[in-house]
Amino acid sequence: MKLFDSELKVMEVLWEQGAKPAREIVDILSESIGWNKNTTYTVIKKCVEKGAIEREEPNFLCKPLVTKDEVAQSETEQLIDKMFGGSSELFFSSFLKNQGISEADATRLAQMIKEAK
Repeated sequence: MKLFDSELKVMEVLWEQGAKPAREIVDILSESIGWNKNTTYTVIKKCVEKGAIEREEPNFLCKPLVTKDEVAQSETEQLIDKMFGGSSELFFSSFLKNQGISEADATRLAQMIKEAK
């Protein structure tokens, strides 16, 4: 599932705070990023159409249908496929070359790789 930045803003509210009526999501996003009611409702509708949010009555209650981890995994897979031809090795190589890594992080990463085998 591909979620755009605007859709992730709505999802973040639901992941952090749980199911909320749409009007409360409007208030939260209006205060935090300055969105108006129409913008928020449009983005919620797109999330519903994609199957990321379930809408229930009464009060247009919005519930997340996907977890943050599920979206992160999907986004990571799409990035690796798109930018690195599906190669995790090329992805890690690029990341390490550009970001570097501390000795402690390298040790933890080696342990994670060992456990994933």
